[in-house]
Amino acid sequence: MPHTQTIFIAAALITRADGRALLVRKRGTSAFMQAGGKLEPAEAAADALCRELSEELGLIVDPSEPEHLGRFSAPAANEPGCTVVAEVFHLQIETPIQAAAEIEEITWVDPQEAVALPLAPLTRDHLLPLWISRSPTASTPRHHPAPDR
Repeated sequence: MPHTQTIFIAAALITRADGRALLVRKRGTSAFMQAGGKLEPAEAAADALCRELSEELGLIVDPSEPEHLGRFSAPAANEPGCTVVAEVFHLQIETPIQAAAEIEEITWVDPQEAVALPLAPLTRDHLLPLWISRSPTASTPRHHPAPDR
C-alpha cells in the first residue's frame, strides 16, 4: 500500500444569513473548496484559519469567533497522493469579501448549485452534506445571528 502524505489544514464553512455558502477556487486549479489553508508548525487551528481568511479574502476574524465543527479527512484536491486532515469551523458573515493571494475565484452558492461545480473531496463528501444538514431552513445558526436590518 503506497504511503500518503498528510496535510493538516484549517478550513471555514462560511455562510450568509440567506443560506448560501462561500466556495473558493485557487489559481491554476479546477476544484472549489472552503477557504483556509495549511497550519504552520505549532500553530493552533483557529489561529491558522484567521490568518488564511485574512490573506485569502481580506476577512478579519477573531480566533474565538468561528464555531469548531470537527475534524474531517479526505484525499487532497490539488496534491495527488496526499490526504488532508481538516479542522473545520463555521462562520456566518455579511461583510463583503474579495479574492486575494492564491484565490482566483469566489462564489456564494446554495446546495443545489454546489453539486454542479467541480468540488474538492473534502467539500463534496463531508462539508457539503454537513452544510445541508445545518442550513438556515433547518435551524438558525447558534453563534452568528444575522445583523438587524
